[in-house]
Amino acid sequence: MSREELEAEIKELRVAAQKAEAKGMINEYAVHERKILMAEAYMLDPSVFRSGETYSIANSGGESFKINYMNGVFAWGWRDGSSSLEAVPISVLTKEDGGYN
Repeated sequence: MSREELEAEIKELRVAAQKAEAKGMINEYAVHERKILMAEAYMLDPSVFRSGETYSIANSGGESFKINYMNGVFAWGWRDGSSSLEAVPISVLTKEDGGYN
């Protein structure tokens, strides 16, 4: 998808999420929010995220994530205090200064 197509999709998903939230459909709202995060990930440059770096996870209450390796728009690594390797879309990662790298 082009950047314009992704932006249009995000706009539609935000409207759908707002409608679901207004109707009290929590599960549907969560699905739309995850789709938005994925679309946003494809709008970012994965090369600015570096293995070995630690990033904050947005909306997680200050939880951090250390990247082990990148695979497309997914960062694979560990959350604070976790021993399980997991993947997160790069759209949820930020540096302490609010940037990406």
